Amino acid sequence: MIYRSLFILILLTSISTRMNAQHATGQYATVNGLKMYYELHGDGYPLVLIHGGGSTIQSTYGRILPLLAKSHRVIAVELQAHGHTPDRNQPLSFEQDADDVAALLQQLQITQADIMGFSNGATTSLQIGIRHPQLVHKLVLASTAYRRDGMIAGFFDGFDHASLDHMPAPLKEAYLAANPDTKGLQTMFDRDVARMKTFKDISDADIKKIQAPALVINSDADVTRPEHAVQLYHTLPHARLAIFPGGHGDYIGEACAPDKQSHLPDAVADIILTFLRQP
Repeated sequence: MIYRSLFILILLTSISTRMNAQHATGQYATVNGLKMYYELHGDGYPLVLIHGGGSTIQSTYGRILPLLAKSHRVIAVELQAHGHTPDRNQPLSFEQDADDVAALLQQLQITQADIMGFSNGATTSLQIGIRHPQLVHKLVLASTAYRRDGMIAGFFDGFDHASLDHMPAPLKEAYLAANPDTKGLQTMFDRDVARMKTFKDISDADIKKIQAPALVINSDADVTRPEHAVQLYHTLPHARLAIFPGGHGDYIGEACAPDKQSHLPDAVADIILTFLRQP
C-alpha cells in the first residue's frame, strides 16, 4: 500500500512537472508598444505560426502544433488583442501585425524562419513576405485572403451587422481560456470586424515581389474560394498548391472543424513538413 501511494505521488508529480513545463513555454515580448505573447515548442529550424482572426494559438494550431514541433523550433504568436496579448490603442492592420512579428524575431535573434499563417494569419504572412523578405525562408499560406473578390459571395456583407453573438462558440471559449476578460473578448471582436470591413486588396505587383518558396493551401468549401487559391498560386513566383476537402480550417483541425476524429490534419502536417524539408 505504501509503495502504491508512493508510485501515485511520483506519477502526479511527473504529470504536474510536464504541465508546468508546457505552461512555461508562454512568454511575453514588448514589440512596437505591444506586450506580445508567444510560445516556444520543439527544436530545429525556426517555424513561426500565425493564427487566424478571432483566434488563439490553441484554437488554430492545437491539433497540428505538436506534429510540427517534432522537427522544428516553433514560435507561435498571438497578435494584438488576441488571446493572451492585450490590445493597444490603435486599429488592427495586417501590415502592423507583420511588423510586430518581425520585431519579435529580431528580439529572439532569428534572422530567417519559415512562416505559416492561417486565414487572417496568412494575410499577415503575405505582408511579412512583402515588407520583411529577408526574414522569410519559406511560406505556408493557408486559406489566404488577398483580394476581396476571392471570398465567397456575401462574405464582407456579413460584417455590416456582426455581433459577438455571431462568433463561433469554440473561438469564444479559446479566447476566454487564454484571457478570462469578457471586455477583452469584445474588443478583439470589434477590432477584427473593423479590419475586415476596410479590407483592401494586395496588389499582384506586391505578391510577385515575394521570392520565397510558398505552399498555398485551401479547402474546396472554404470561405476563400479555391479559385482564389489557384490565382494566388499562379501569382507567386515560386509556389506549390494543395486543396483539401472540407471547410475553413478543417484540414488543420482548427477549433471549429466538425470532425475531431479526422486524420486529415495528420496528413496535412506531413505535407507541410515535406515542403519545408525540401531544398
